[in-house]
Amino acid sequence: MESRLEQDCPICFSEATLKMIAHSSEIPYFGEHTQITMICEGCGWKVTDFIPADGKKPGAWSLTVDSEEHMSTRVVRSSSCTVRITELGLEVSPGGSSTGYVSNIEGVLKRFEDAVGTIKRQSERDQEDPGIITRCNEMLSLINSVRTGSYPVTLELLDPVGHSQILHEDAVSRDIASEEAESLDPGPVYPVFDAADLV
Repeated sequence: MESRLEQDCPICFSEATLKMIAHSSEIPYFGEHTQITMICEGCGWKVTDFIPADGKKPGAWSLTVDSEEHMSTRVVRSSSCTVRITELGLEVSPGGSSTGYVSNIEGVLKRFEDAVGTIKRQSERDQEDPGIITRCNEMLSLINSVRTGSYPVTLELLDPVGHSQILHEDAVSRDIASEEAESLDPGPVYPVFDAADLV
């Protein structure tokens, strides 16, 4: 379903340029979800999120990743979810342009790898402290070791709205206390629209 929202773009502030596309589908082992994508026809800003059909509460998921087989484990991350690998000192908090995605653990590692690679390339280009480049190379090597199962880590998803999940029989879920939920970045703030627009 596609509909036009009578809302201004939160990025370029163009009047009434937001378009919303909603698509409901069954995600295996995770239930019915609606994928919502908002697009500004003025500047091209785009955001996607996944909203479960049933109500959720703040929650966290974790999985000890210690084998190559874990790479295919399905991960559903909403735009409000913080992704953390403490052993590597890696964390991605949602920002104003955060989007949701459905991937697997290898895909999550690839996102971290791409971010570290970007830092490395910028440091090489700017001829910055060689220690940064050395640290980036070490991090890329560790991420590769996680991928092969030779460096066990714990992948954590912390979601104050509870839309995220790790789909593996060994994954552990827990509720997030309200204090912890309030300390997490809630992700992008979407324009307000009438529920009738979703029908």
